Order: sequence, then structure tokens, then C-alpha cells
Amino acid sequence: MRLTKSVCPECKKIIEAAIFEKNGKIIMEKECPDHGNFRDVYWSDAELYRKFEKYSYTGAGISNFQSSSPLNCPSGCGICQYHESGTLLANIDVTNRCNLKCPVCFANARVKGFVFEPSFEEIRKMMETLRNEKPVPCSAIQFSGGEPTVRDDLPEIIELAQELGFAQIQVASNGVRLANSPEYCKKLKDATLRTIYLSFDGVTPEPYIENGGFNSLPLKKKAVENCRGFGPESIVLVPTLAKGVNDSQIGGIIRYAAENLDIVKGVNFQPIAFTGRIDQSQREQKRITISDVIKLAEEQTNGEIPCDAWYPVSFVVPISRFLSSMRKVPIPELTVHPHCGAGTYVFFEEGHFIPITSFLDVEGFVEFLAEATSEMNGKVSRVLTLAKIMKQVPRYIDEKKGPKSINVLRMILGVLKKGDMENTSRFHRNTLFLGTMHFQDLYNIDLERIKKCGVHYAIPDGRIIPFCTYNIFHRDSVESKYSVPYIQEHESEQE
Repeated sequence: MRLTKSVCPECKKIIEAAIFEKNGKIIMEKECPDHGNFRDVYWSDAELYRKFEKYSYTGAGISNFQSSSPLNCPSGCGICQYHESGTLLANIDVTNRCNLKCPVCFANARVKGFVFEPSFEEIRKMMETLRNEKPVPCSAIQFSGGEPTVRDDLPEIIELAQELGFAQIQVASNGVRLANSPEYCKKLKDATLRTIYLSFDGVTPEPYIENGGFNSLPLKKKAVENCRGFGPESIVLVPTLAKGVNDSQIGGIIRYAAENLDIVKGVNFQPIAFTGRIDQSQREQKRITISDVIKLAEEQTNGEIPCDAWYPVSFVVPISRFLSSMRKVPIPELTVHPHCGAGTYVFFEEGHFIPITSFLDVEGFVEFLAEATSEMNGKVSRVLTLAKIMKQVPRYIDEKKGPKSINVLRMILGVLKKGDMENTSRFHRNTLFLGTMHFQDLYNIDLERIKKCGVHYAIPDGRIIPFCTYNIFHRDSVESKYSVPYIQEHESEQE
């Protein structure tokens, strides 16, 4: 189907890779002259692969880029002039310390013999670099690790992010400290934190025992309850999926989220990537792809969330471009590679799921917005365009099939008319976001995907590095360079 560049899993040299269809699956195959042939499943469903392939967009990238040449990609990252997406979500690892020791940790936290913990001022400089990106400053940031809550000044770091103008601030957490301390939950809320990105691998004890060595499900549920009572106001559940471990629990996780929709606003499934503490011999046994997640969601919700409800992350680019033209300000465009991730929105009423695609012609709607944007850019006034929108959008919505408790048409028109945080937040408060993002590893890395990556790490030397290349090539060297020897007193009392 196409050729791309990848790397040898053994020596990490850049080699050519073929991506092709075989037996209804998309396969990546590559050969290193020194280490032989490697083959892996790229996508498990060729039909879904082709559907997603249609929604590829080129973004503006970052004009004040940091590297002048792509020739040493991916080992020489800093964002270069050939990168095709801005920073849509920035990660800053505030520590590599952790109060758990999970075998599937892609960050390989806590076992390296040293502590990586950037100073408050180093973190400030990293955030300033992100906010100074052009043409669109980064507006969403996630503090990660390690376990960021073991760092005592995390609330002050969150407050600084707010001061610097980040619109979306979230913390990736295992939930230990949140479960143990309602007071700490309130402290995070008071620091203006809105979202916890909570690792959540299933609704029974078994996945936690397999992935983490003990049953932490009660701890996860306690963290949810404490956030409900004391803040922060929203949680996204983040299951790390592996075949034979918790792929049978996708439907149960979605239902748990829907039944707690007052506090849980999304589920972002992450198929396992073989980068950190993973036994490589288990790769073929545990590999799961985005299309597997989509199919299993359909099976485990009795068809209520069908495969055709899902679209690539990049599908919404025309919506961003419409809102940008309407408001006359550049806003982030999710121009990531169409095979990096997928998502959908569902409503939940009377115990049943109602995907947004069951009552909204999403493809027709997005095409209509693309046409309207083109007209505005061709000097048709915003007033006339908005009048056309108000008149014609209802034809894409079948309210009889939609949720009964919410006026969906009014909600969607509110987003299009004003496009502000208040109307966007109202939409998110009433829906459950379902997503899946498959991060790459040495076996399936595709440099075409790297070029469009929109999830980036900021590091202390001022560079911005795409997520997958950071975890595969750069994490160990960055952390060892900016670290101190591990001392027992660094351990958190929260363990």
C-alpha cells in the first residue's frame, strides 16, 4: 500500500518499511541488513484503516522550530520545519518518582537509580517555551511522571500553568494520593486543576494484579469518590490495554464511566506499547490495535456503540478551521496522523448508549462546515455565514433519535455560534468522550506518524519532542542528564 521509514528494533538504525494488506489486516514489515526481518500488525482491520486514511490534514506545525534538519530524525529530535502539527497537548514529567511499580509503565518509572525532577524554574521555562509557540501557542498541558502527586509543589506548578494562560490543565495519576487524602484533592482543585487523567485498567481485580501486582481497584474507586466530593471536577479514565489481560473489560469500563458521568467525562484507551518495562517475548501475545478496541467496544456494548461511530482524531479539523475563521483567531487543529487515534462521543440515557453518530450526520455536517469556511475565506461575511449555519445545520440532526434529556441542536448551535470555552464545556459536560490512542514502539514505529504527532514532551534543555520518539529514543538520556542519584528519603510517604 505504501512505503515509509521505520527503525530496526535491535540497532535503531533507520530502515525502509512496507505497509500492506494481508488477510484483512494491515501489516508492517521491515528488514535490517544486520538483524533480519521484522513483521508486526499495524492495524488489525483493513476496512477501518482505509476509512480513517481519508481524513489526513496538514497542519501549520511550529514556525519557531528548534531543529534545522530532519536528516537525523528521530534520534535528533527537536521539532523541525518539516513537522506538520503544533503542540496540541504538552507533557511535562515533573518527576520520575512513583509510589507504585507497574510492569507496563512506558516511562519505566522509579527503577533507574536516579531521580529526575526538574526545578520549579526549569518547569516555568518549559511552559513559557510552549506558550511562545507560533503560529498557535500550546493551550493544553499535562503534568506526568512518574507519579506527579508525589511532588509536594505540584499545586504551585498548576497555579503557574494557569497564570501562563494554559486553558486545559490535567494531571496523569495512579490515584494513590487522591484516594488517601480528600484534603489533597481539594488542594488541587483550589489550584485550578480541572482534570485528572486516572489510570484505570478494569472493573475487576484481575487486570490490576496482572499489571501492577495487587488489586488497586478499590483505590481507584476511592479516588473517583474523593474527586466527586472535593475536586477536581472531571476525570478521564485511562486503561492500558493488552490482549488476554483486560481486553474483555472495555465494555465494562465504558459503562462504569457512563454511570459516573457527573465526574467521569471520558475514557481514553491506550493499547500497550512495548517501550518501558515490557517482556518483549510477550509482544505478539499481547499486541492490540486501535481497530481491535473499536470492534471490542461494539461487541461488549451489545452493538450500542458500533464501529461506524468512531472516526480519527483528525476528523474534526474542519470544525476547528470553521471556528478559527468565525472568531478570526488561530486555534489548535488536531492534524495528527489519521491512524494515531480514534474517538467518538456518546450520550447515556436509561441505561443505554446513544452515539452522536446515531442522530447526527457527522460526515455531512463536517463537509458543510468546510464549505462554509471556504466561503468565509472567500470574503463572504461572517454574519451571512452564521445565518446560513443556523438555517441549515438542523437538517443534519435527527432529534427523534437523539437523547431526550438534552436539546442537542441548541447545544451544537451554541458551540458554532460562539465557539467559546463555556459552550464547548457545556457540550462536554453532557457527553462521554471515548478515545483510543496507540503510541508507537520499536516494532511498529512509522516516521510519517511522527511527522504529524501533536502530543509532545517539553524537556529542560528547551526542546519539544514528539511523544513516541521521546519514549523510544530520548527518555533515558534526558532523565540521566538532568538527574541526581536516588536516595531513599526521596520516597513519598504516600506509597
